[in-house]
Amino acid sequence: MQKTKKSVAKRFKLSGTGKLIRRTPGFRHLLANKSTKSKRRASKDKLVAPGHAAPLKRCLPFGL
Repeated sequence: MQKTKKSVAKRFKLSGTGKLIRRTPGFRHLLANKSTKSKRRASKDKLVAPGHAAPLKRCLPFGL
């Protein structure tokens, strides 16, 4: 039986069109030192690059 890789399932989710979505790093701590611009950009989710997405999608055989 093919199992879901739980470490990938916790960090990524699939969009409606099948693309992987990730969180922007660096938004957990030391927010007082970061600029408003960087915090605003970090608050939005990003797409995973296509070259990185292919092996990660294989870890999610049943989607999310």
